[in-house]
Parts: sequence; C-alpha cells; structure tokens
Amino acid sequence: MFSLSMTVQPQVTVPLSHLINVLHSMKSSVGSSSSSTTCKSRKHKQHASDSEQHRTEPMWNLRELGLSDLGARQLDELVNSVLPRLSPQEAPRPLAGQTAWRTSHLSTHSFYYNKHGFSGGAMPMAYSRQHPSPLQSVCTELQHWPVWVPSRGFKTLKSKTRRQQSASDRPLESEGFTPSFMKGFLTRDKVVEVESLDKLVKNKNIPDGHQDAFKRGFAEGFLKAQALTQRTQDSLRRTRLILLVLLLVGLYGISKTPFISGLDSAVDPVQMKNVTFEHVKGVEEAKNELQEVVEFLKNPEKFTVLGGKLPKGVLLVGPPGTGKTLLARAVAGEADVPFYYASGSEFDEMFVGVGASRIRNLFREAKANAPCVIFIDELDSVGGKRIESPMHPYSRQTINQLLAEMDGFKPNEGVIVIGATNFPEALDNALIRPGRFDMQVTVPKPDVKGRTEIINWYLKKIKVDPAIEANIIARGTVGFSGADLENLVNQAALKAAVDGKDMVTMKELEFAKDKILMGPERRSAEIDKKNKQITAYHESGHAIVAYYTKDAMPINKATIMPRGPSLGHVSMLPDDDRWSETRAQLLAQMDVSMGGRVAEEIIFGNEYITTGASSDFDGATKIAKLMVTRFGMCEKLGVMTYTDMTAQSPETQAAVEHEIRVLLKESYERAKALLKSHTKEHKNLADALLMYETLDAKEIRLVLEGKALEAR
Repeated sequence: MFSLSMTVQPQVTVPLSHLINVLHSMKSSVGSSSSSTTCKSRKHKQHASDSEQHRTEPMWNLRELGLSDLGARQLDELVNSVLPRLSPQEAPRPLAGQTAWRTSHLSTHSFYYNKHGFSGGAMPMAYSRQHPSPLQSVCTELQHWPVWVPSRGFKTLKSKTRRQQSASDRPLESEGFTPSFMKGFLTRDKVVEVESLDKLVKNKNIPDGHQDAFKRGFAEGFLKAQALTQRTQDSLRRTRLILLVLLLVGLYGISKTPFISGLDSAVDPVQMKNVTFEHVKGVEEAKNELQEVVEFLKNPEKFTVLGGKLPKGVLLVGPPGTGKTLLARAVAGEADVPFYYASGSEFDEMFVGVGASRIRNLFREAKANAPCVIFIDELDSVGGKRIESPMHPYSRQTINQLLAEMDGFKPNEGVIVIGATNFPEALDNALIRPGRFDMQVTVPKPDVKGRTEIINWYLKKIKVDPAIEANIIARGTVGFSGADLENLVNQAALKAAVDGKDMVTMKELEFAKDKILMGPERRSAEIDKKNKQITAYHESGHAIVAYYTKDAMPINKATIMPRGPSLGHVSMLPDDDRWSETRAQLLAQMDVSMGGRVAEEIIFGNEYITTGASSDFDGATKIAKLMVTRFGMCEKLGVMTYTDMTAQSPETQAAVEHEIRVLLKESYERAKALLKSHTKEHKNLADALLMYETLDAKEIRLVLEGKALEAR
C-alpha cells in the first residue's frame, strides 16, 4: 500500500487515497468560502445505467480538521509540500494515446477487493471513478508526475465465512468514507457527555405526570438487576466452595487408598490363647501333624541342636467346613505366639503393586515379632498358577513376592506360614515345593467317630435331653462336615424353641437332619387321596426291598410327607463308615432303587406307573455304569476301564451299553420277584404310612413283623 507521511499532529501514516480525499475536501472548502470557518458537505450525484451505483464523497469542515486558521494560500502551500513536483527531465513522457495513469497489476484486478472485500468482477480492472479524483486532476495539470495506482487482489480474510461469502452480496462502500483511525485522530479531544436521568426524561418527552413513575420504574429495574447480579455472584461463590470441598474430600480419599500410601504400616497380630487343640474334634490325624509345629514354636532349640530347621510353611488341604481355620488358630493358641490372619483376596487390588506391598509389609511385621504364625486363608486366590496374560501383565507380582518372602535370598527364621485351600491343584508348583510349604496336611470330613465327637461338643452348649444318642445322628449324617453338624444342632435348638420345649430331644435332631438332607416339610401342599396312595406304595416298595435284601443298608426312616421336590423318602443308614463297597452292596443299592417303580407296576398296573421313579433310575444307572466302565465288575468286558467313552470304537460303546442294560434289567427282575413274595407286608407298610405319614426303623420292623404300633 502506498502511503505518505503528513506531519500535522504527531506523525501518522495515512493511506494515499484517504489523504487525497482530505486534501480535496480542504481545497473545496477554501474555494467555496475563504472567510467562513465551516462548510457543508456536498455530494456528487451521477446518473448511470441500472448496474451503476451511487457514490457519496464525504466532506469535512476546517474546524473538524483543526485547520480553520489557514487561508487559501497556506492550504496551497500545504498541498504543494505534500505533493512535490518532479522536474520536467525526470518525468517520463506518456506514449501516444495514453494518459499519465497506469495500472499496477500487483495482486489482482481490484484495489477495493484488496482493501474492502468487493468483487473483482463488479469493478473495472483499473482503479476507476465516474469523476476524476483530486490527485488525478492535479497530476493532469502538472503533466509530468505519473502516479501508480495500486491494484492488488490478495487479501487475508478473518474468517472462513467471509471467504465463502459472495462478493455481489456485499454493499459497495463509499470511496470517501472516514477511516476509523482518522476519526479517532480527529475526535480524540472530544469528551463523551454522560447523559443524566433528568436529561433522559427530558429527551424522551415524558409527560410530567409520568416522570415519577418512569424514575421509579428505572430505579426498581436497576435494583432488580443488581439483586439478580448479586444472586448470580452468590451462586457462583457457593458453587466454587462446593467444588473446592469436593476436591479436598477427593484428595483426602485418594491419599487413604493403597495407590498413594500403600498398605497401612501397622498390622496387628491376634492372640489366640482361648483356642487350643481341645476345641478341634474329628480330625485327629491333622492335629497330630500340627502338634509338631507347635513343638517347633515352643522349643525351637530342641530341633536346631541336631541341625534341623524350622518348617517354612504348612498347607492345610480339605473340603469346606472341615476345620482348617480352627486348626490354624489352635496352633497359634497352643504355641502362645502372635497370630497374623490374612485372606487371599485381601492382596488382590486394582492398583498395580498393592498386593506385593501388602505381602512385604505382612512379613516385615511378622519377622519383627518372630516366632509367630501367619495364616493365609483361601491361598489359591493369591497363589494360583502363574500364566502369561497380555490383559494382566502385572498379575504375577503378588505371588512372586510371596515366593520370595517364604524362601528367598533373605532368611525367614521363626515365621511359620499356614495356608488353607480347597483346591490344591490350582496352586503354583513353586509354592508347594519343599522349602516353602514343607508340610501338607489333609483335613478330611470326619468319620462316624469324629461326627459323634463333634455332635457331643456342640450339644454341650445347649440344653439337651440326657437320653439323646449322638451316635444315631452321626450314623445318619454321612458326608457331613463339622460346619454341617454345627448347623444341625443349631437347627434342632431353634425347632425346640419354636415348639415351646424346655430342651432339645431326639425328635428335634431328627427333624433338623431331615430338613438338611431332604428340605423342609411342605405341610401346606394339598395332595389328593390317589396320589397319597401311590406315594405310600412307592415308598413301601423301597423299604420292603431294603429290609429283605441281604447286603442293603439298614432302614432309618420312611415318610410320605412332601419335602423339597419329593413327595416321599426312605432314608437308610450304614452300620459304620464304608471305605469301599462290594459288588453285592452295589447290586443291592440298585435293587432298592428299582423297588418304587416295581411296586407301582404290581399294585396299579403298567398303564398307571408315574414319573416318581426318575431319580431312582438315575442312581441305579450311575451305579451300573461305574460297575462296567470303572470298577471292572463285568465279565464280558473284563477288568478294563473306559474313562472316555467318546474315544472308544462304536463296537465297544455298544458293548458297554448292552452290559449296563443287562445289569439294570436283572436288578428290576430281582426287585419284582421280592415284592411279589411279600405282598402282605407291602400292603401293611403302605397302610401304616397312610395313617402315620412317618415311620422310623423300629416302627417299620414292627409293621413287617405283623405287630401293632403304639398310639401316637
């Protein structure tokens, strides 16, 4: 952009076209009236075709320009000083047919498109006017000062929207507009007058009667706006305060998480003086194994003098509820040493490294209080087999730290780790090797002797009838763990309390046992007479076959009271625990299972057999399949086992199925023959069940012997 420096006030750089307009306006104002200090603006009007537009040249008076004291001669000198002349020798001569004006194609075809964003197509290529500008007139008269009119097309626009806007949609601005910097330069000494309320009332021509109302409304609006602003500020202040409090609370909570502070430095041990081996019943072998650990803790010199070392760890393996935790507490109580308890799930956190940190802290505290016992329950949760998982690349840190603490580079003397798990096969091999868990103690479910001891132990804690025979309950609770037996005694005590009795009798214990084994009684179930009769003969069939079969287990109870999903049940108790079963005992169990369906077929006919024998057939089929495929009790297939039937040939599979069918058919025929030979006993037992609903072993024997039952 061409520019000239004009020193009227402090030096300002003014665009050439704007300065020309100013000078032209001053010259015109002087020519119209030299004595007047003001002049009116005039407009150049031109009539053209419909495509041409009006242009207005603004004029300034000398007062606004600050040049009211200058005369015509002084203004001419100012113009001559601003527009200096060139000598005739320096001025280039225009060619024939050309004027002194030339077009400078610097960027595009339009100067105003560069400057103001007008369309280039709407303007001629040269910087043109309908009337020559003052500078053109001056230069034409001088005849020796060519002026290059810039015609630049490039202009950096401020927004994408303005670049996309069509040039034809924009209004054509006047050439003689007042630039913003010039307006500020010319009006910088003017002071903005603040309009008062009275003046505003006067300017609005408000009647006298309404002026007070106007002022009052103005004041009320101002006060309401001020109150609204205050409420907004108060709301923002409260919001900031709440956010600050929440931020502080969040930071405090994060500081308490293991991610920031890790595991708490203090791990308090538990003293187990009130728990000894006397409190542990039914696991004598496990108690004997752990007695050695107690001796190590009480008198370690007794073993180290011979060169022996204290065991690093003891792994307790067994089903749930067998007393593994109780054994660990008894070890700490017998040895009278600090007892540190931890669950395997406590070491598992979402933050990386927290589990390993807790392991380190636990062992650090234990070493400071050695000798002591660390008991880790559910060890498989923290000591499971290590796998390479891209989803959890740091999942092995906890078990690695546990391995290092139990048998690593640093010695770990006087700290015995006792672990308990239900799934020893899930543990990592490095954890169960000697040097870490040196001893593995199996804690099985108690046998009949152990169950009797456990029942007697818990019966001492409640009021019971002295005539209670715990061994009878123990015989009927095969497979019960210590926790199950504790629950049985508790259920019996609750039943006695509900019935309003002063003590627990054998009846409540039997009720609790049946409730655990078969489910609660459904006395509200309305069963019609026909279904009751079918159920009575069905259960009587089981009882008759069991009573007259040599190798069957003795009957404990028969009932047609609905319990759980079944309408009746016959329970049988072995005389003692069976560690293994003979072929005759397995066949007897199959015969007893067939007795229910055989009884329905004999009494009601083949068309009226029911679906009540489905569970009986499941048990019989399972026994027959095991006899053929696992136990080697089939003459045709021999002593070979067939663990995976899908891997066998079709011929072998067909042979196995055939032998299973033969065993089941033979069992069914034996049960049918036995029931046909004891039809009278069968009918008498069914009638007794319909009358009394439940019969115990003594009552069943009396009925089968043809004796009368005592009145209830």
